[in-house]
Amino acid sequence: MPIPEDVTGDEIDKDVRQELQSLPKGLAEDVAKNLVMVARLIDEDPEGAYGYSKVALRLASRVAAVREAAGFAAYANQKYSEALAEFRAARRMTGNVELWPVMADCERGLGRPEKALDMAGAPEVHKLDKAGQVEMRLVAAGARRDMGQLDAAIVTLQSPELASNSVQPWTARLRYAYADALLAAGREGEAREWFAKAVESDKDGSTDASDRLAELDGVEFVDAFAEDEADEADEVEPDGEAAEKVVEDVDEVEEDVEDGDLKD
Repeated sequence: MPIPEDVTGDEIDKDVRQELQSLPKGLAEDVAKNLVMVARLIDEDPEGAYGYSKVALRLASRVAAVREAAGFAAYANQKYSEALAEFRAARRMTGNVELWPVMADCERGLGRPEKALDMAGAPEVHKLDKAGQVEMRLVAAGARRDMGQLDAAIVTLQSPELASNSVQPWTARLRYAYADALLAAGREGEAREWFAKAVESDKDGSTDASDRLAELDGVEFVDAFAEDEADEADEVEPDGEAAEKVVEDVDEVEEDVEDGDLKD
């Protein structure tokens, strides 16, 4: 797959670059460039990212960072079985537990929420950092909802991190998940409150909490651009009666010309 000229491979994280040092220099550069493309495209063009991840995987399947990148690219394309296999391979290579929550979410994607819940109660969770533990809580709540256990999902999300006024990278998503679960359980008033809190903490627009809040408040968004186009069309295109009048006027002018009634 083509690599844009502005991609050098130096953009990758220093830890990944260190992993690639086990490869011959030219090969390491090629792998690095493909990993950069995976990171660049995974949000906007997941299919493209997946393609570059397969190239990197073909070149360096024994590098943990490559297996991890391939896992996330597969995950972004909802190829959960493939993603889970890659995450497991990366974990075997490194011994790290940081991929545990996303591995559990792959189990959900494969229709095995009970397995995800088992993973949420495993000893590995205690080895996760705070962000990882919050992510695991979100996955567990999602698994509860998959199983139709709405009240249990709500309880799962109730935590010191949810109650805290401190805004952390995970705050908006945690509040949003809680609001969404409350709404699904018919607790609309509480859901509105938590969607509002999610909006307050969502500085980078990672959720659609503002749209959900507006929905609850009965606010309808109008596409101004579409309205402007419609107005322009009305101005340019005459209605049926007006069009007929134009034709009649033209016919009258032509008759006057033939009768010699028009003067210079």
